[in-house]
This record gives sequence, C-alpha cells and structure tokens, in this order.
Amino acid sequence: MGKKITIEPVTRVEGHGKVTIHLDDNNNFKRSRLHIVEFRGFEKFIQGRPYWEAPVTVQRLCGICPVSHHLAAAKAMDVIVGAGTGDGLTPTGEKMRRLMHFGQVFQSHVLHFFHLASPDLLFGIDGDPAIRNVIGIAKMHKELAVQAVMMRKYGQEIIKVTAGKKIHGTGAIPGGINRHLEIHNKISLINGPDPMNIDKMIEWSLGGLDFFKNYHKDHKDVIDNFAAYPSKHLSMVRKDGALDLYHGVLRAIDSEGNKILNDVDTQDYLKHIAEEVRSWSYMKFPYLKKYGPKDGWYRVGPLARLNTVDFIPSPLAQKEFEIFQAYTDGKPNNMSMHYHWARLIEILHCAEMMKELLNDPNLMKGELVTKGKKGNEGIGVLEAPRGTLFHHYKINKDDQITMANLIVSTTNNNIPMNLAVESAAKQFISGQEKIDEGMLNAVEVGIRAYDPCLSCATHAIGKLPLQVKLYDSNNNLLDIKTKD
Repeated sequence: MGKKITIEPVTRVEGHGKVTIHLDDNNNFKRSRLHIVEFRGFEKFIQGRPYWEAPVTVQRLCGICPVSHHLAAAKAMDVIVGAGTGDGLTPTGEKMRRLMHFGQVFQSHVLHFFHLASPDLLFGIDGDPAIRNVIGIAKMHKELAVQAVMMRKYGQEIIKVTAGKKIHGTGAIPGGINRHLEIHNKISLINGPDPMNIDKMIEWSLGGLDFFKNYHKDHKDVIDNFAAYPSKHLSMVRKDGALDLYHGVLRAIDSEGNKILNDVDTQDYLKHIAEEVRSWSYMKFPYLKKYGPKDGWYRVGPLARLNTVDFIPSPLAQKEFEIFQAYTDGKPNNMSMHYHWARLIEILHCAEMMKELLNDPNLMKGELVTKGKKGNEGIGVLEAPRGTLFHHYKINKDDQITMANLIVSTTNNNIPMNLAVESAAKQFISGQEKIDEGMLNAVEVGIRAYDPCLSCATHAIGKLPLQVKLYDSNNNLLDIKTKD
C-alpha cells in the first residue's frame, strides 16, 4: 500500500497549491507532484471584451504582479494598433512603461526574498514554524524587516506615479501611456527624506546582496546542493545580449551553455514553444517543440536570465553579475537556491535603472501615444519578476477579443518546480521512519526558490468536470456523481 504525504497548502507563496509525496512500504520515495488547485480562466472570459480593455482587465489575475500582466497585454495591443512590438512607442511612452516595470520587479523581488524566503535562511529550514515567518523577522531582525517594508513601499510609489495606482493601475494603454511623470513626484523619489529616496534604495540593495553572500559563505552545502539539477534556461534578452526586462528577443541555452534558441523574435514564440496538460494540475506544462514534452522543459526567472544574458547594462549590478558568473567559472548555474542570489542582483539593477529613468527629461514631456496600421493579432512578451511572460490575443472586425493565450512565468517553471519537490523529497523524506515538520518545509523551500505566483498560472480552455460527493454523518462516502 505504501504511504501518501500531503502538504496543503504550500505556504509563503502567492496563490494556493498542494504537494503529494508517495512512499513505498519501506518509506522510500516513489513519486511526487505539485498540484495547482485553483482555477483562474482569464484566457476564456476575456473573450468578447473590446481589445482596449485587456491591459486593465487581465491584471486582475494578481495583486502581487499586476503590472507585469498590465504591460504584457499593453505590448500585445501595441501590435494590434500598429505601434510596433516594443520599440515603436514614443520615448515618453516607452520610458514611462520601463520605469513602471522596474518598480514592479523591484517591489516584487523585495517582497519575496525578505518576507517569504529569508525566514528559512535566518531561522533554518527546520526552525520553529512559530517564528519562521515574516512576524519572526519583524521581532528578531527588526532592521531587516523595516528595510524590506520601505523598499517595497518605494517600488509601489514608482508604480503609483506611472500607472496611477499602486495596484491595478491604468497607465499603459494601446500605443503608449496616459500620463507624464510630474515634477513633484520626480523630486520626491530622487531626493526624498531617508529612507524614501533612490540612493538609499541602491544602498539597501547592495546590503541585501552582502547579506546573502555572507550567508552563502557559511552555508554552502544548503545553498549549492539543495534541489540542484541540470536544466535548460530561457529568457528574453536585448538584441545585443544585455539583460532587458521589458523588451528583446528570446534566447535559450542548455545545461552546458550552448544556445538552443538563438535570439528569435518574440512574435514567433509559437514556432518554438508548446504546452501540454496533465490530469492532476490546472497549470499547463510548456516545452520547447524541438525537444518534445519529455525533454523540452526549461527554467525561467532570475536564475535563467543571469544564465542567458551576456551582461547587465548598469554598473553596480554588472559587477555583481561578474562575481555570480565567476562562481561557476562562466558555466550555467543550475543551483535552485541561487535564484535568490540572482534575484538580489536584479533588485540592484532595478534600483540603478530607476535612478537613470527618474533623471530622464523624456518622462516629463513629449507625445504619449503612437499608432499605425491596425491589425487583428498581437503578442506581448516581457520578463516578469518570476520569468518570461507571454500574452497573445486575436480580435475580430468589431474589435472584440476572440482568442487569448497566456503563458505565465510560473507556468514555464511548472516542471522545474516539480523536480525541486522530487529532489527535496528524496533528500529529506525518502527512507525516514518519522517525518517531521522541518522535512516537509524543506519540500516547500524548493518551491519557494522559484517565487511562484500560483494564482497567475492556471488557465484552461474547455469544460471542467463537476464532481459531487455524498457522505453520511460518519463521513462514509455514499455516492459520487460526475458531470464532465
């Protein structure tokens, strides 16, 4: 018969999921699965809506990363209104969107590392769950907690001045942006009283990196060996190979660093990427077509980005990137816990780029919108905090959306997260007579490395089965009826 262990819900992630681990009669590992149990369905119910509503509507997918969906949908609508695929906007339109996006990635990365992931580092994977959380951080590491709150607040202020609101704003519209940066907001964000100014954000970003590198120095076994496995990596890169979170071409490498997707146009993503479904999860399973469903899986996100890019176009982050690369002698980094290291480097990069853009005069003047020849199909791709995000739409002659396909960052990481669960289960649970809370948390740590946003990632087209179970007063199952 064996044994089944269920972890439900997975904690300290955005959204709802569960893990099942199956052991044999000797408590040895047999199988594990990460189940995404909530359903969103935006691909379906966006159909019939006018295309210009998409950037505002689809961001309701999430309260943590709405800006990513807002901008990806807006980029798709840019193509439909004839404004190009990302480089055809006015300087004001593009730079305001970039500033918005840097604010989003900055605050999201800060939230994940300091609030959701750092408790495992500061208190240990098997630490007391009563304090291994954000409340424990606030009580035992007050200065770190305050920094995290203020850094996230700063990122949200950036979003507010570019999108109109901190959550679910309206700044990006088809063909551009609907506002300039106002002078008082610019002055406040650049030179505001400590800590709410950009130089303090850069200082604290460097401090976050020092914290992680010092921890890594003393805990190499945990950081380097936990859920480490070879994989392919995919991201968008600038045409010259630089890290670019807003626009670029698609690049993928194998576990040895060989290019297997060589800087292809994002509008051609369907030529290279497909998805399959499996019965035990609402989340789909993307793969590179040339390798097939079994071997074509890949990772996305901060670790994948730092593996695929050639350099980072901001000086302080570039210096940290060189240290990151040197750790693996220039080879791809396949260590899952190094997602945190890569995430902190991107926090620094976002801070540097926000400073550059806040000082750019284009944000305060110039045309906001551009349009050209209208089409009926558009694809928008960008690098969301959690990885490469695809939005694809078609419209009819009445300007109604007839098709939507969303491949969300966390969806791209579906198989890697399942492999992280398997790796952790084999390392900490397989063969153990007694399973304790720390062992189960180790499985969650493998998932948290990817910073999944599970609520963003579940979409399907078609019918969902309805199942009704009838129990008596003693909880005995009497009957099951299924409508499919």
